Amino acid sequence: MSGPVSLEPGGSEQDTLALRLAETRPPRRRPRWASDDTTLALRLPRQGPDEEAVSELAAELADRVGPAVHPYEVAALLEAEGLPAALIKERYGHPGLFSLAAALYERVPRTFPEPAPAADVWRPDTVRCLLRGVLFALPGLAYLLTRPLWNAQDHAPALIVAGLLSWAWGQALGHRAHLRMATGRREAGRTLLTGAPVGAALATAAAVPLAGSVPVALVAAAQSLYLAAAGVLLVLARERLLLAALSPLVAGAVVLPWGEPGGPLRAGLPALALLGTLAATALALRPALAAPAATAGNLPRLTWSVPYGLFGLAAGVLVLLEGREEPYAVIVLTVSMGPAEWLLYRYRGLSVAALRATATPAGFLLRSAGILAVCLLAYLLPLVPAALVTGAAPAALLLLAATLWTALLLQAFGAAWPSAVICLTAAAGAGAVALLGLPPGPVEALPVACGGAALCLTAYTLWQLGRPAPHA
Repeated sequence: MSGPVSLEPGGSEQDTLALRLAETRPPRRRPRWASDDTTLALRLPRQGPDEEAVSELAAELADRVGPAVHPYEVAALLEAEGLPAALIKERYGHPGLFSLAAALYERVPRTFPEPAPAADVWRPDTVRCLLRGVLFALPGLAYLLTRPLWNAQDHAPALIVAGLLSWAWGQALGHRAHLRMATGRREAGRTLLTGAPVGAALATAAAVPLAGSVPVALVAAAQSLYLAAAGVLLVLARERLLLAALSPLVAGAVVLPWGEPGGPLRAGLPALALLGTLAATALALRPALAAPAATAGNLPRLTWSVPYGLFGLAAGVLVLLEGREEPYAVIVLTVSMGPAEWLLYRYRGLSVAALRATATPAGFLLRSAGILAVCLLAYLLPLVPAALVTGAAPAALLLLAATLWTALLLQAFGAAWPSAVICLTAAAGAGAVALLGLPPGPVEALPVACGGAALCLTAYTLWQLGRPAPHA
C-alpha cells in the first residue's frame, strides 16, 4: 500500500472492522448515499433491521412518504433516490427495496395535504364591468341634448322600432362573433365587419315607414349606425375607445346646466360622437382583420345565435314597457348592467369553488342555491334605494332586473332557448296588455309578467345549474 493503514473499530454499536486508506489522488464523484471518507469496511452480518437507521430515513423522507397510499409508492420513491440494494442490506438491515419501503410506509403516518388552490379563471375585471355599465347609459345623453329638436310623440315610434331591431340583431351578432373568436380573431373581425352594417341597414329600413320625414329617418339611421358600431367595440373589448368617442356627449351634458348651447351644438355634438364611434370601430377592426387566418375550424350554424337575438328583442320590449311608466328607472337599470355582468363572473367562480368543496350532488345543489341567492340579492338590493330616489316603483324594477339577470346567467351557460322563450312570453303578455288595454292594465301587467318570468327562470336555473356537470 502507498500510505498508512488505519485499523479502527466501528464502535460498540456496530460489528464492523474499518480499514481507512489514505487518499493520494483527487476523489471521484461519489453517489449520494456514499460516505465522505475513503474507507474499506468489513461489516459482519446483521441480525435483523437497524431500527435507528430506518427511523432516521423515515424522518428524512416523511414529507414524501406520508402522502403515499401504498408501499409500492415508497419503493418507487427510494428507487428514484438511487438507494442501492447493497446499502439497503448493510445500513438498514433489510433484505431488499420492498421490505424497506414497507417498513417506512408503516412507520410514517398518512398525510394527505390539500392541493394548492387553483387560480380563479372567472375572476371579473371590476373596472371593465363598471365601465361597460356607464357606456350602456351614456348614449342617452344624445336624446337629452337633442330633446328640443324633435317631437317625442311623432318621432319616437321610428326610433323605438329601429332600437329594438338593433338590440336584437346586436345580441345575435355578438354571440356569433364570440363563437368565431374561438376559431380566430380575424374570423371574428370579418363576422363583425359583415354583420354590423347589415344590422344597421335592416333597423333603418324598418324605421323608414314610421319616420314620416327625411330628418327623422336620418336620425333613425344614425341611431342604428351607432348601436352597430358600439356593439363591435364592446365585443372586441375596446371600451376605452368607445368612452373617448362619446366624450362630446359628456361635454355637452356638462354645459346644459349652465346655459343653452344652441341648436347647432345640440345637433353637432351627437353627430361628432357618432363619427368618433365609427372611427374607433374602424381602428379596432384593423388589427383583428390583419390577424393570421385560422388554419381550421368549423363554421357555427346561424341558428345557434337565433335565441340570443330573440332574447334581445324580448328584453328591449320589457325595458320599453318599464320606460313608459318610469323613464328614470330605465337609466338605473341600464347602469346596473355593469354590476350585473360582474356578478355573472362571480357566480361562475363561486360555483367552481363549491364544486371543489362538496362531495355529493345534494351538497352541491344546496351550495348552488345559496350562491344564486347571494348573487341575486347583491344585484337587486342596491336597486331599491335607486328606485326610491328616481320615484320608480321598486317592485316592478326589481322583478324586471331579476328576469334579465337570470336570463343572462342561463345564456352564459349555453341555455339560450329556455331563457329566450320565457322572456318572449313575458314580453308578449305585458305588451298585449299595454297595446290592447286589457286588464289588469299596463302598470300592473309588467310586474306580473316579470314576476312569473323571474320565478320560472330561477327554478330552471336551479335545475340546470344545480348539477356539477355544467361547472366542470
